[in-house]
Amino acid sequence: MKRGLFTIIGVAAGAVGTVALAPVALTMAGFTSAGIAGGSLAASMMSSAAIANGGGVAAGSLVAVLQSAGAAGLSTCATAVVASVGGAAGAVIGGAADLFSRSKGPPSHDDDDDDNDDDDGCEEEEETEINLLEMKELVPK
Repeated sequence: MKRGLFTIIGVAAGAVGTVALAPVALTMAGFTSAGIAGGSLAASMMSSAAIANGGGVAAGSLVAVLQSAGAAGLSTCATAVVASVGGAAGAVIGGAADLFSRSKGPPSHDDDDDDNDDDDGCEEEEETEINLLEMKELVPK
């Protein structure tokens, strides 16, 4: 498998997945198109924000922005931010998968430019043996 493939897949899946699931997450939290759902996390956040602000929710606050996104959907800018965060998270997970897949199996020869699949690694073993013999001759007795 090529180096970085899981990272690329992770970035794409993370970006697309977060953009697709952001409206679902907002609705589940209680930020709906009809307003804030009673007894939800959104209602608790709104209550806390109102208490902190002396009875009202400040424009531009987290609660106001999330309610706006829940009611009208994500703006272009918000979509780009959500996709970037999801892509970054996917890159971290994909990069970890790349590292894990390389460390688990035998060493890969992805850097080889030749597509000769019928060699069984004998050339590399012979080179290593020759290098060891040369090193042995260089070491004083």
